[in-house]
Amino acid sequence: MLVRATLLLLAVVSLGLGMAGGLARLTPLPVSISTLALHGPLMVSAFFGTLISLERAVALGRAWAYAAPLCAGLAGLLLALGLPREGFALMVAAAAVLFAASIAGWRRQPGVATATPAGGALAWLVGNLSLLAGFPAVPWWIAFLTLTIAGERLEASRAAPAMRVAFLVIASAVFAGPLMPRFLGVMLVLLALWLLAFGVERGALRQAGRPRYVTLCLLAGDLWLAAGGVLMALSIAYDAALHAVFVGFVFSMVFAHAPIPYSRALYLPLALLHASLAVRVLLSVQLGGWGNAAAIALFAVAAAFLVATRASSGRLTPTAPGR
Repeated sequence: MLVRATLLLLAVVSLGLGMAGGLARLTPLPVSISTLALHGPLMVSAFFGTLISLERAVALGRAWAYAAPLCAGLAGLLLALGLPREGFALMVAAAAVLFAASIAGWRRQPGVATATPAGGALAWLVGNLSLLAGFPAVPWWIAFLTLTIAGERLEASRAAPAMRVAFLVIASAVFAGPLMPRFLGVMLVLLALWLLAFGVERGALRQAGRPRYVTLCLLAGDLWLAAGGVLMALSIAYDAALHAVFVGFVFSMVFAHAPIPYSRALYLPLALLHASLAVRVLLSVQLGGWGNAAAIALFAVAAAFLVATRASSGRLTPTAPGR
């Protein structure tokens, strides 16, 4: 438990630094040059990389797999300290271990649902190697996060075999997509349509409590993934396209699957996240960006409060849905 808590703390630190760097690009803030310049690596590789790697290590149950979240978390600290090359090298190491852990998970339970996150881990590795070599990494990071999430959604879906084959074709194209950004955008739209059709249990909207909340998170996130894909395919509104995917899709999935007790109060950060993203895309990048940060911070505070309240009452935290 202590190891997991320490790794989660490293992820939270990277999240805070990444958000500060992102906000400093919109409004003058007293942050370091490294934090300002490395907003993307801090958010994707240091924060999401640590969380995803930690989840994979826990699921695999092998001590060596924890090297991935440890390297990703420490990479965030090195980036903040102004040591980008060293941080990028640790990010490469984290991705390599995650890929190995993903392959081990696939060998334990072969199937498309386990192969897809392994492809995502490989995309993360290629992206981090590209960054270390001085080449663009963002398209590979998009493939990393979307394939990781899509694989988990496929595992929880009831799609027919033919539709699983369609999913495999789309996922394979997403992996190859970073080589052709416009093609990647088209594949993201197709992936979003597949998730909307087969990755959401719409009957849950008629249920009260967590099922309805999770379903709304999934639906909203999938719509943003489609929007981001359209913008990428048209090669317009770069900031809007990236944040539609990274904020609208990825963070919506985080909100849906965070292993915390449910409360109706969680609708507040969810609504703020999507409303502020709409403002960012359509009206004001600055105002929308601050709204995005406020939504994420509000969710983090609400999650901590709900977990602490559940722990003080002596009740166990439920397992995240969709896992």
